Amino acid sequence: MADIVIDNLVKVYPGSTERANDSISMHIADGEFMVLLGPSGCGKTTLLRQIAGLELPTSGGIAVGGRDITYLPVHQRNLSMVFQSYAVFPHRRVRHNIAFGLKMRKLPQAEIDQKVAWAADLLQLGPYLDRFPAQLSGGQRQRVAVARAIVVDADVLLMDEPLSNLDALLRLSFRSELKRIVGQLGTTTVYVTHDQSEALSLGDSVAVMRAGKISQLGGPLEIYNHPADTFVGGFIGSPPMNFLDGTLTPGGISIAGHLVDAPPGAPGQGAVRIGIRAESLVVHPDPAAGRVPAEVLVVEPLGAATLLTAQVGQSQVKVQVPAESTVTAGQAIHLELPPRAVRLFDPETGLTWTLS
Repeated sequence: MADIVIDNLVKVYPGSTERANDSISMHIADGEFMVLLGPSGCGKTTLLRQIAGLELPTSGGIAVGGRDITYLPVHQRNLSMVFQSYAVFPHRRVRHNIAFGLKMRKLPQAEIDQKVAWAADLLQLGPYLDRFPAQLSGGQRQRVAVARAIVVDADVLLMDEPLSNLDALLRLSFRSELKRIVGQLGTTTVYVTHDQSEALSLGDSVAVMRAGKISQLGGPLEIYNHPADTFVGGFIGSPPMNFLDGTLTPGGISIAGHLVDAPPGAPGQGAVRIGIRAESLVVHPDPAAGRVPAEVLVVEPLGAATLLTAQVGQSQVKVQVPAESTVTAGQAIHLELPPRAVRLFDPETGLTWTLS
């Protein structure tokens, strides 16, 4: 078993009073792909580096497979890591880069050759084994870094934004390749990224972090569809979740003076913040009960769909419509908010309201 248990982990850097990690606890199951997601400075890389042993916690504990590794040196943790930079040796050929960790462990040469051939085949590096890194593309160099990490039979694979230095198309193709590779290996993986598309597509579970804490931990679809607060809703999704201020009444929700249906189980009455995804809003040309008038400000064709920016009262919302839509800037439209797509948040705390 190579599960990871993080117990009440706190990290405070010397000379600082702020907690880079603040009482973080989580359990990462054996073979699980866990993504740490959040904006710059939220503490995700700090947490990864403590698992790796590159930094030590101020308090709390870390165990892998039931073994306490909190204060063990790096070489005793049996972990492997892929960094944001390619971190390959420029003076070594690809085969020697991949074999580096195996040689450090003093494995027999025959076993090293067998493992290098296996990793090269898995990552489609066979034709490049005798090349130097300077003769490879950025994506190929990153595959070399991944190959070097997976050949050592580590308990846990750690990845710190490994795709961020690749261009958009290469990042997309390598992302699916990485998911295939990690799926075949079945290795417990902790992956750091600020890219929510990467997090949703790669992770079995996603931990959304903010200011050193975990705002929400769950499956990708759970976090996308049921954000725990307005921060998570506004961070996850492209475009992010729309938020509108409204008032709960016995007859529904009043938004900009217009009444729409409330989601089933909406509690009480009073001020509320409404969250709804761009793809959930339905555009109508004509007014009707339960629709909110809006004015289209911007039309952005995206190929597969068209994204509208619309003014609703004092707020702007993003609306996704089919690519063949004929809506134009300046046009008056009427928005339907399907009740089951609406999420309700406390306007003061930003926390989601649990509906009965």
